[in-house]
Amino acid sequence: MADPASYRPKPGEIPTNPGVYRFIDPHGRVVYVGKAKNLRARLNSYFTSVHQLHPKTHAMVHSAASVEWTVVGSELEAIQLEYTWIKQHTPRFNIMYRDDKSYPYLAVTMNEKVPRVQVMRGDKKPGVKYFGPFHPAKAIRETVDTMLRVFPVRSCSPGVYKRAEASGRPCLLGYIDKCAAPCVGNISIEDHRKLAEEFVDVMAGRPGPHMRRIEQQMKDAVAELRYEDAARHRDDLEALRRVFERNAVVLAEETEADIFAFAQDELEVSAQVFHVRQGRIRGQRGWISEKVEEIDEAGLIEQLLLQVYGAMPDAERIPREVLVPVMPENPQELTTWLSERRGAKVNLRVPQRGDKASLLGTVKENADQALTLHKARRSSDITTRSAALRELQEHLDLAEPLMRIECFDVSHTGGRNVVASMVVLEDGLPKKKDYRRFSIRGEAARDDTASMFDVITRRFRKYLEESANLDVDDPGKFAYPPSLVVVDGGQPQVNAARRALDELGLTDMPVVGLAKRLEEIWLPDDEFPLVLPRTSEALYMLQRIRDEAHRFAIQYHRTARSKQMTHSALDEVPGLGPSRRAAVVAHFGSVANLTKATPEQIAEVPGIGLQTAQKILETLKKETT
Repeated sequence: MADPASYRPKPGEIPTNPGVYRFIDPHGRVVYVGKAKNLRARLNSYFTSVHQLHPKTHAMVHSAASVEWTVVGSELEAIQLEYTWIKQHTPRFNIMYRDDKSYPYLAVTMNEKVPRVQVMRGDKKPGVKYFGPFHPAKAIRETVDTMLRVFPVRSCSPGVYKRAEASGRPCLLGYIDKCAAPCVGNISIEDHRKLAEEFVDVMAGRPGPHMRRIEQQMKDAVAELRYEDAARHRDDLEALRRVFERNAVVLAEETEADIFAFAQDELEVSAQVFHVRQGRIRGQRGWISEKVEEIDEAGLIEQLLLQVYGAMPDAERIPREVLVPVMPENPQELTTWLSERRGAKVNLRVPQRGDKASLLGTVKENADQALTLHKARRSSDITTRSAALRELQEHLDLAEPLMRIECFDVSHTGGRNVVASMVVLEDGLPKKKDYRRFSIRGEAARDDTASMFDVITRRFRKYLEESANLDVDDPGKFAYPPSLVVVDGGQPQVNAARRALDELGLTDMPVVGLAKRLEEIWLPDDEFPLVLPRTSEALYMLQRIRDEAHRFAIQYHRTARSKQMTHSALDEVPGLGPSRRAAVVAHFGSVANLTKATPEQIAEVPGIGLQTAQKILETLKKETT
């Protein structure tokens, strides 16, 4: 790791103007981007008392080998340039721009003796009332602040509550009437719970009785000439209206619907549903399930609806409308079943436009978020990731921290359509921008070891070429080397990768293999593998990157195989030349899509007549029988 003193700018070199700066590592990669009103003051803070820096900042200045800056005319220009550079370089230490948290909820802990209002993320707890999700988080904090004005429920932490209770003095919120202060007896525990129940009623979409009560109190105050009290009640009433309108209404008030969406990858599927009643989101549920078979979107929706509504004990809760992203496999039968379960007609459909289609997009975003969070929950925790990286470094006896790990996998079907993948972890997190795919042909495709040798050679030969002519503002696709190379396989694959690196002169670059059968770690030329405990975070991280490489390789292999099948099948169609064949392939994308098409749909391709379309289908049927 570099010594920050070795690249510290000389006194007086740094201007005092506003600007944007970049820390760059020895390989020319931008590792951090920041902005400052005074560049000299800001940059000097990184080099004075280095040992007192925050651990993350300490790691950043020791990972860098140089620092550059650009003077701008204003703070606005600095913000724009900083955003541009962060988007361009995706620096590893600018993690504040990555948000891998779940959506926040407004929660009321009715399971506690003294209920508390708070913003919560993560798993839901029994006995707690949840409202949301809210996005961005600013919306929920504004809601809480407004609601506490009308219903001053406790919102402090247990520690603050106990200190106030012991001292006999309420916290600041108690003094400014944002809390009824049950901690010091300003309100009884029973009355405070009633206050919390009223808070829950309003957030659940039942503000009517409370608004009428406050309105009556305002009128009574006016009749008694208590104008200050009347003004306070008027403001409370307006606050309730703002909260109810801003946070609850999403569709027309008569809307009763469940809105489903899902996200999936090769192995798992995430499903989400928003329950909309009286035009307002009353609740949300989500599921994560493993995919045990190949299934299309229509099949996924059908299974989801059957499981959700089939297990529902109170079937009358099934709404009038069920909105889905695609129609299930048997829509008419499923609609009939839902209607019988509900005891009234159910409309099952796909929203095409308007507010319902927009809300379906929001549900889809939640499903995407849930799947990402599920797959990265353990790895996204910085403590867990850091521990896993340190543990792996120690087990492999490596001198340098594992800042970047690359994993390679080869995929084929009986030696045909051989492809490979490269996936990347930086600081233990996937960096999908750097994922790469390789197509392997000729002698390199004869077996897995030859393919692995070819892929490693091509990747690191390109690295040597690009690093010799590195441009910081336009780095090449393979410009940066990994701290560790991982291959999917045992000793033969590891030895092939090691031989490729040695022939390129990269003798110091570590390489290991992870064998699937017993999850053993193989090192080059070692007679016996390294076996880590099954509970090891280091092993889990290796498994995750290996599985990701496998998924990415299979995805590319299926695409390549589908294209080849389409081309080879169409080669047999009489009178179909190369240009029209390419047009058909581009239009339908795969044999599966083409075989499902009608002659009229195929004839829509430019240059394809109805007679030729019929010949195409006849040829494809012969190929598949």
